[in-house]
Amino acid sequence: MSYPGYPPQPGYPPQGGGYPPQPGAYPPQPGAYPPQAGGYPPQPGYPAQPGGYPPQPGAYPPQQGAYPSMPPAGSWGVPVSNPGFNIPGMPGMPGPGMPQGPGMGYPGGPPPAQQMPGYPGAPGGLNPSMPGYPQAPSPNPSMPAYPKVPSPNPSMPGYGGGAPVAPAINRGFRGTIKDFPGADPLRDVEVLRKAMKGFGTDEEAIINLLGSRSNRQRVPLLVTFKTAYGKDLIKDLKSELSGNFEKLVLAMMKTPAQFDAYELHDSIKGAGTDEACLIEILSSRSNAEIREINHLYKAEYKKSLEDAISGDTSGHFRRLLISLAQGNRDERENVDISLAKQDAQALYAAGENKLGTDESKFNAILCARSKPHLRAVFNEYQQMCGRDIEKSISREMSGDLESGMLAVVKCIKNTPGYFAERLYKAMKGAGTKDRTLIRIMVTRSEVDMLDIRQEYMRNYGKSLYNAITGDTSGDYKKLLLKLCGGSD
Repeated sequence: MSYPGYPPQPGYPPQGGGYPPQPGAYPPQPGAYPPQAGGYPPQPGYPAQPGGYPPQPGAYPPQQGAYPSMPPAGSWGVPVSNPGFNIPGMPGMPGPGMPQGPGMGYPGGPPPAQQMPGYPGAPGGLNPSMPGYPQAPSPNPSMPAYPKVPSPNPSMPGYGGGAPVAPAINRGFRGTIKDFPGADPLRDVEVLRKAMKGFGTDEEAIINLLGSRSNRQRVPLLVTFKTAYGKDLIKDLKSELSGNFEKLVLAMMKTPAQFDAYELHDSIKGAGTDEACLIEILSSRSNAEIREINHLYKAEYKKSLEDAISGDTSGHFRRLLISLAQGNRDERENVDISLAKQDAQALYAAGENKLGTDESKFNAILCARSKPHLRAVFNEYQQMCGRDIEKSISREMSGDLESGMLAVVKCIKNTPGYFAERLYKAMKGAGTKDRTLIRIMVTRSEVDMLDIRQEYMRNYGKSLYNAITGDTSGDYKKLLLKLCGGSD
């Protein structure tokens, strides 16, 4: 099945004359920098006047004594003390008075209150609607923080680093689960405690609470619950819940990287391997997310993800997974059409135009090039040989390698469309692949669930909400529908 390019690229492919850039366009031509007087944008005070620096009292950055110096958020082993949240026995729990993070008007970030796009970050980003929401340490002591991994390649702008690179076209927040305004972790754990105390369990209270809190509001409840009641929230949930409802709730209580590492480990251990799960996670996450998964996998399972993959897969499929697991894909947004044509020709020469297939060439291009670049390559390939890249892969490859390469292509072409297809296949037929259903609903609920719903309706003629309603039941269904975000 082929998908249209995602996100839509108006004016693609570029028309004649669009490249190289014209005078005055971007990037600036030689001599255009530094900005000239009267240029755009206006540059007040440029170049700096004598005496203009260092900043004056009250200016930015704050002067010595004006603000306590803080270690960078997420620094390994650096306790953060703050009297703003002073429950005894809860060190390292920032409260009011912490410096604003990106997305709250901090220099270099989005304007105040603007939702940050992309994969939900680790617990810890402050929300103006939730002053003093505690920043919990990792519930797993072997993972003391939720690190931002520095880019391994400083020569590539926007390559790796902390948050995922925003898409070229920012359509705003496309998830269904947002931060709950005014959420109080102490009140939240009290609700959970009452729901599980005594005879019977109030599943409705658990569904309403967890189904309306974002991941960064849910995960800190583990340490708040233990602080308030001296009990392990996960153990209590396991003792009170069962079946797929229990699995869904426990998945929601992990950070994104913890859950991905857990799912990858679960896909590899035991007799069989869930190859589709390995490809799904590794082909859809950003460099920063994959590097964080690698770190947590090693900390939790005492073995590197690469070693685990190597020991459980073989041949060109193993090479594909190991390439994806490096978290080293080019993440630049610009597209060089001449290079896209070259790559399209290389793929054609490695497959359709030769006896046998050079799988390593497909691997090198599909795993290293940026996603915008690859969408251009697929378009050039179609124009050059009159056949969709997916059809060529199906003709040239077989087995796990074929399904893996196809999944990478589908995910790059149209990520929400890829996940809509995964959900459709998980629910069609006699049985339901609940593990796949749970994983996608949890991991995409704060990323692109609205887009997945649109693709599901467009491709399969029914809403995702109705599909879940018809294929699941009970409390499990109710919480899944919360993640789905309502009927279409």
